Amino acid sequence: MTIILGVALGRHFGLRAAWLPEVVRWWHARLCRALGVHMQVTGELVPNALLVANHVSWLDIPVLGSQARIDFLSKSDIKAWPLIGWMAEIVGTLFIVRGANQTDVLIPEIGERVQRGRHVVIFPEGTTTDGSRLHRFHPRLLAAGQLEGVLIQPVALRYGSNPAPDPVVPFIGNDVLLSHLMRLARHPGLQVHIRVLPPLDGSALSRRHISEYCRHSIGEALGLETVDARSPPADQKAAQQPVSSTTPFVETT
Repeated sequence: MTIILGVALGRHFGLRAAWLPEVVRWWHARLCRALGVHMQVTGELVPNALLVANHVSWLDIPVLGSQARIDFLSKSDIKAWPLIGWMAEIVGTLFIVRGANQTDVLIPEIGERVQRGRHVVIFPEGTTTDGSRLHRFHPRLLAAGQLEGVLIQPVALRYGSNPAPDPVVPFIGNDVLLSHLMRLARHPGLQVHIRVLPPLDGSALSRRHISEYCRHSIGEALGLETVDARSPPADQKAAQQPVSSTTPFVETT
């Protein structure tokens, strides 16, 4: 709160806090450590990537946010949450209103942030799951991955140390944030495996092919069936983009 209030006050006087993204990353990491989250990370984050991830819980945000300077696209409901919504807005979260047809506004904004070297995470399922399945990936906002200078990188999140997904982490149904947070605080040895998958150049692909490719890649990494997904056709030049400069993720406890 102290940090965010300082940033908000500075903005009132026209000052920008260039250090804010690193502080936000530090805060995410501190929250994960406070909750006893142990992270196992496979793969590397590439520059100029739009990250496409499956969605299990609000915990996905600090888990991913602790790994790099990352912005998130969130449903507008979060903006109305007391305190948290205001904080999310201050740190640069993008919000989308269901059914408001904001695509024409958000796609250029997402692309511009990624082209400037930031990473933006999209949860294309549009809702959370219990980790045992994937919903359909909505392709509309993945059009940002068709823009010049933007790569697409799927990220698979799996909570738990057993073959079955962790039953406590999912934030679904009528869950309330505070009670869910307390359940996590009482949940010892919480583990998450973050699998960062190879990037894709989507400039020659349709949004649907991008969506299906990401869903198939994430489903395969999680061991989930995605029979309606398919890889992009070779004749559309959808080869994975080789990138020499990468940002390694660091395993965090």
